Amino acid sequence: MSTASADARAELEALCARGLDWASDPSRMMLDLSKARRAAVLVLFGVLDSVPSDAPGPVARDLDVLLQRRAATAGHHPGQISFPGGGVEASDADITATALREAVEETGLDPRGVDILGTLPDLPLAVSNNLVTPVPAWWTRESQVAAVDHREAVEVFRVPVADLLEPSNRASVSHTLQGRAVLTPAFTVDGVLVWGFTAIVLSRMFDELGWTVAWDQTRTVRP
Repeated sequence: MSTASADARAELEALCARGLDWASDPSRMMLDLSKARRAAVLVLFGVLDSVPSDAPGPVARDLDVLLQRRAATAGHHPGQISFPGGGVEASDADITATALREAVEETGLDPRGVDILGTLPDLPLAVSNNLVTPVPAWWTRESQVAAVDHREAVEVFRVPVADLLEPSNRASVSHTLQGRAVLTPAFTVDGVLVWGFTAIVLSRMFDELGWTVAWDQTRTVRP
């Protein structure tokens, strides 16, 4: 692991330790917590030596994050790009176990090669009545990944973080939430649009980590 990648891991661990404020639109908080389903997502970073990014920036060019494309028939967020994750089950030891179990079930990931770095504050996802805990993790040993359950996801892939940070790949999405028009961050990389919950988490993490490069927030794209 390069020095720059080691620095990124240490910065992610420090972020988990200190936490952050999601600074979300108030309408996202309109969730009845007594009825919300607890869930977790695995925000898995690692090193992708075989396909380094060409984009310069504040992070190592070989640093990447694991994402998947949800099935078009999925009950919530069909066709969107997401982190692996899902609802808490009674057998889960804790919320980090939920994130790792779901990632294994959805991508075939070998959990022995994953270090959990901590957790970030819960983020409500009102459209699917979930209270989601993002669980940042580090990929210490690469394993084969693929869409295992096509009812959930149809594609699994790794995206260089430097490409996500590239200003020309940043945009905002205008959409309706709880009957109101809102702008939320988005990323467009090689024809793939990342928006909604996943983009909000990544964008806020990048801001707090000091990785964000100034971009044109007036540029909008359609989901």
